[in-house]
Amino acid sequence: MSLKNIKVLELAGLAPAPFCGMILADFGATVIRVDKTGLLLKDVLANGKKSISLNLKSEEGNRIFRKMSDQSDVVIDPFRKGVMEKLKLGPDDLMKTNKKLIYARLTGFGQSGPYATMAGHDINFLGLSGLLSLFGRSEAKPTPPVNFAADFAGGGLICALGIMMALYERTQSQFGQVIDASMVEGSAYVGSWLYRSFKEMPLLWGKDRGQNILDTGAHFYEVYETQDGKYMAVGAIEPQFYAIFLNKLNLTDEELPQFRDFEKNKVKLANIFKQKTQDEWTRIFDGTDACVTPVLSLKDAPNHSHNKARQSFTVNNQNIIPNPSPILSRTHGTSCAAKYSNIVVGEHSREVLSDYGFKKEEIDHFINSGIVHQTLKQSKL
Repeated sequence: MSLKNIKVLELAGLAPAPFCGMILADFGATVIRVDKTGLLLKDVLANGKKSISLNLKSEEGNRIFRKMSDQSDVVIDPFRKGVMEKLKLGPDDLMKTNKKLIYARLTGFGQSGPYATMAGHDINFLGLSGLLSLFGRSEAKPTPPVNFAADFAGGGLICALGIMMALYERTQSQFGQVIDASMVEGSAYVGSWLYRSFKEMPLLWGKDRGQNILDTGAHFYEVYETQDGKYMAVGAIEPQFYAIFLNKLNLTDEELPQFRDFEKNKVKLANIFKQKTQDEWTRIFDGTDACVTPVLSLKDAPNHSHNKARQSFTVNNQNIIPNPSPILSRTHGTSCAAKYSNIVVGEHSREVLSDYGFKKEEIDHFINSGIVHQTLKQSKL
């Protein structure tokens, strides 16, 4: 696998950092999640990782982490600016003894600026990025797309990309580096096309939110309810595709003009789509260039014929798992969630310490003194 032999220390945190670690694990890296002692963490992205429960505030716990860092390639730090420095485990501290270390700092607002030490969540980062202002219906307030855009696209994924680039650069320089991954900037970067097309393409963005071609302002880029209460996604933008769309509906351009009467046309299409079920409409549009597809639920997506053919999902114990993407021809990733059960905080503490060269007597001392916590995972009978 692409990241075989890469060792990662992921300091336990919420969604973005676990997702970043998940990507690295799915493509072959060994990922150790460093959990706080006495804190139970529910992390659905931890499959395939190992957990050590470690008190970093203690002198010996601090020393353990330093020794592990000296033998690792990557540290993923999800804490606000200054937290790891207070523990003397920041990049300046750890890279003195491991010059090849890649220290990835994944935060909402980044390591500098007036907001650097503030708390926040996806909705705040997306708001500051400028993108949240674009999401929503006409004459309605902005609607955050759950915590998808900042936490995962602009956060975990962008951070993983930075780690990959730093790993590649290290093969030439033999030095690691610090990655400052801000979810505000990551979200804005993912939205580069939106920013850069705003002035260059006034036909797309000349009106208020929800009134433009790509934000549900146009009838040919919209979602319509079907007879059975499901939905179809219509994206017939180009004239040649719109012509096929009309043909499948037995309509003419005079009856449903593409670039005028948007609101009237929406009403017409809403009434038309209500006349058939989602399956019936899918059969009509499948295999055509009309750009019309069903809107699938998370439960239904794995069963769709296209997703089945490409093996896009794995269903494991009723859990639906998107398989790693993109597909590499020789070193493709394999979802750890499809191979391993989820982990319990501190489940691998003894094993991890042994792998990093600590002796049994030392490990016993760490566990008995509470510096390290070892959880015994209950067997399923």
